Parts: sequence; C-alpha cells; structure tokens
Amino acid sequence: MAMDGGGENVNGNGNGGSVSEFQLGKKNRYKRMDFDLLEEEEDEEQRHDTKKFVVACAIFASLNSVLLGYDVGVMSGAIIFIQEDLKISEVQEEVLVGILSIISLLGSLAGGKTSDAIGRKWTIGLAAIVFQTGAAIMALSPSFAVLMVGRLLAGIGIGFGVMIAPVYIAEIAPTVARGSLTSFPEIFVNFGILLGYVSNYAFSGLPAHINWRIMLGVGVLPSIFIGFALFVIPESPRWLVVQNRIDEARAVLCKTNDSDTEVEDRLKEILQAAGMANAEKYEAKAVWKEILKPSPSVRRMLITGCGIQCFQQITGIDATVYYSPTIFKEAGINGNSQLLAATVAVGFTKTLFILVAIFLIDKLGRKPLLYISTIGMTTCLFCLSLTLALMGDGKLGIILAILAVCGNVAFFSVGIGPICWVVSSEIFPLRLRAQASALGAVGSRVSSGVIAMSFLSVSRAITVAGTFFVFFVISAISVAFVYNCVPETKGKSLEEIEMLFQDETEGVEVEMEDAERLVHNEPK
Repeated sequence: MAMDGGGENVNGNGNGGSVSEFQLGKKNRYKRMDFDLLEEEEDEEQRHDTKKFVVACAIFASLNSVLLGYDVGVMSGAIIFIQEDLKISEVQEEVLVGILSIISLLGSLAGGKTSDAIGRKWTIGLAAIVFQTGAAIMALSPSFAVLMVGRLLAGIGIGFGVMIAPVYIAEIAPTVARGSLTSFPEIFVNFGILLGYVSNYAFSGLPAHINWRIMLGVGVLPSIFIGFALFVIPESPRWLVVQNRIDEARAVLCKTNDSDTEVEDRLKEILQAAGMANAEKYEAKAVWKEILKPSPSVRRMLITGCGIQCFQQITGIDATVYYSPTIFKEAGINGNSQLLAATVAVGFTKTLFILVAIFLIDKLGRKPLLYISTIGMTTCLFCLSLTLALMGDGKLGIILAILAVCGNVAFFSVGIGPICWVVSSEIFPLRLRAQASALGAVGSRVSSGVIAMSFLSVSRAITVAGTFFVFFVISAISVAFVYNCVPETKGKSLEEIEMLFQDETEGVEVEMEDAERLVHNEPK
C-alpha cells in the first residue's frame, strides 16, 4: 500500500510538475508574443512617424514650385490690368510673360554650384528671398522698366527653387518612397497655377491700378512659409557627407529611414558616392565630349530625352496657360471677371489630372499614358482650332472652347507633363545623367520662352485659331515621336533601360568601357 501510495504520490507529483512547467511555458510564450507584438507596434509607429517627417520635408521643399506655378497662373490675368494701367505694347506684354522661362533657366544653372557651396536647405531659403524681392518690386513698380527688374529677380528665384526641390527630395527620401516624393514639385506647380487663377478672379473687381499689384504681391506668401520651414527641415545628408559632417548626416538619416540597418546601408552608399565625386569631376570633359560626339545608343537617348522635353512645350501648353483669357475672349466671352472665372476651371482641371497621373504612372506604365496624353491633346487642339475658326461668338462656341482648353490641359497633365521628367531622368546612364538631363531642361525652358514670347505676334499674323492649328500639327507629330523613339521603362532597372538603346555590339563595348573606368577609379 505504501509502495502504491508512494507510486501514486510520485506519479502525482510528476504530473503536477509537468502541468506547472507546461503552464509556465505557456505564460513565457505569451509574454514573448506580447513583447513581440509590442515591438512590432513600436516599429510600425516609428515607420509612420518617419513617413510623416519625410512627407513634410518634401512638401516644404516643394513650396518653391508653388511660386513658379503661381507666377505662371497669376500673370495670365494680371497682364490684362498691367496693360491697362501701364499702357504697355503687345511686344512688351510678350516679353514680360515669356522672359520668366529664359531667366529661370539661368537661376537653375547657377543653383547647382550654389547648393554645393551653401547646402541644399539654405539654397531653398535663398530662392525664397530672391523671389520675395522680385515679387515686391513688381507689386510696387511704377513703370514697365521697374516691372521687368522685378520679373528678372523673380525668375532667378524660381530657377533656384525649381532646380533644388527635386534634388533635395531625392537626397533625403528613403529609396522605397523616392519615386512618389520626387513627383511632389510637379503637383505643387499645378497647385500654384490654380492659386494664381483664383487670385486673378478674387482681385479682378478692384481698380486696375491696384488689383494686379495685389495679385503679384500675394505670391510672397509661400516664401514666408518657406522661411518657417527652414527651421523644421534638415540639411541633405549627402551634402553633409561631402562636407565631412558624418555624424550630422547619420542623425538626419535616422529621421528619414525606418531602421538602423537602412541608415548604415544608406550612409555607406553616400560615402562611396562622395568618394567617387572627385574622380567624376575629372571625367566631366569626357562626358561632354561623349554628349557632343555621341555613339549611336547615346544619340538615341539624347533624341528621346531632349525630344520629349521639347515636345512637352512646343505643343503649346504654356501658351494655353498664360494666354487662356485671350483664347476665351476670342471664343466670345466678354468681361474680365467672366474670362478669369473660366481660367479657374482650367487651373482646377490641370491640378486634378496631375494627381491622376501620379497614381497611374507606375500601374499603366509610361508609354500607354504618353499615347493617351498626346492623342488626347491632338484631338483637343484640333477641336479648339475649329471652334475658334467656325463657331463665332455663340454660346455653343464658348462652351466648346472651354471644354477643348480644359481637355488639353487634362491630357497634358495625365501624361507628357510629368512623364517627360520621369523618362528623361531614367534613360541616361549614370555617367551622363546630370549633364544630359540639364541639356533637356535647357531645351524645355527655351522652348517655353519662345512660345510664350511669340504667341500674341503669331496669333495676330495667322489668327488664334491658326496658331492652335499649328499646335495641333506639332502634337500629331509628337504621337509619332512617342511611337518611334520612347521605350517603355516601367518595372525596368536603370541598367536594363540603358540596354534598350544599345545594339549587341555596343553593349559589349560599353561593358568594357565601364570595366576600364572602374579600374581607373580604383584607389591605389
């Protein structure tokens, strides 16, 4: 009995011990699970905070793009009252409107060296100060000459801002979000155009010697927000590394990346790129030689990149935006308030469809959107030309003209507007990308300036309807250009995109050249 009892006790104790150990194991496992869940929640919260911070930086950096859009939009209406108040000629009107594109190009070219010298963040601030000065001079100008001085300063400020915003965003954004965040400046340009149109409409009822001054003066407001933003946004980590401020760069990367591993990987990439910078400076002359005397593959890249930049402008988008009141007056709308109200519809349409493009560009691909864009623009430009030529001043003609203009800017914004910048940044190899993209930007700005500075003179010579028929023909050619010269780059690495432009023999030659370059740049 004793043995049996002892056996039972032993078994009982053994079972009790097993149960206790099992329960303890379950508790520990639950504690580990709770701890893991807590860690996941903290990581998720950190990722959310990081994303909010990076988006805020991208928004603040893009405020300079609002200045460009606002200036383009507001000048379309302000010019009506400037002409009335200062009694300027048609040629002076064209110069005043179109000079911004040419001068902003000079600002962009100077912005590169400036941002290397004083940093990306403070170049954003400098752009705001220069634009503020120009806007203030324009708002207070007593004559056309003083107005032009303010316009030149505003153009330089805009050039600085437009150049530095995508550079700053690309350098501060984590890799996974770089594509969507670098599209922010384009969105803000369109938002600025809409604000300019709304400002025109809001102040058009004031006396002619006051309203245009307020319209232009309001453009100072985004610059004030930029001043506050400089106390929030950090400096670019790449610029800090180049200045040998490694710890500061690491601190910035900790705010813009989700994990310590990502921070260290990104820092290693930046250090490697900064180490190669000096070698690349010595290769600059060779790069320009390669661009000016290109191989067949580089020639195809240049035709595609520079061609799409020029087609973006010579299809008349800036003429449509700058001179929409002139177009609607030709269609039969009378009264400045009605003209400016119609332009608000144009600005709203342009802003709405740029958002559509941002969502579709990585889903549908570049080329399908370019087809939709160029074919749609061609159709709208043809309809606008026919409407202005044949419909007279009737109500139907006015409605069709407004629909055609809104359709034109919608198709532009959904395709060739944003995609031209995406394609031109993707197709060039790394060694040529900066210089070749700059060349394309020069073509874009010069084309924009020529169109804006000649629209009124050409319209006087061949009518507004005839001018838009010319734009229709150019737009039809752009469809053929997209078909023959623009490859689909969606989902392809930059190396795969480069191969699309090469013959098999060229591919072998390029690989040998790259190998030689790597050997040459290898530290001794």
